[in-house]
Amino acid sequence: TDIKAAPILDGVRGGEPVDRAALTNTILGVSKLVEAHPEIRELDLNPVFAYPDGAVAVDARIVVAEA
Repeated sequence: TDIKAAPILDGVRGGEPVDRAALTNTILGVSKLVEAHPEIRELDLNPVFAYPDGAVAVDARIVVAEA
């Protein structure tokens, strides 16, 4: 499957492409967190910025199940 946003990740208007490995590691890290903590019901990262030299989630919202 194709990612519709791929052209943006590859750089726009002469900009550098983003660090796809860092973006991938961010996504995998979130996946591992959710897998390790089944009490997590919702997780929202917004925004996530991807740069040529890394990626960072600026804000996160996590909803956990009641005990």
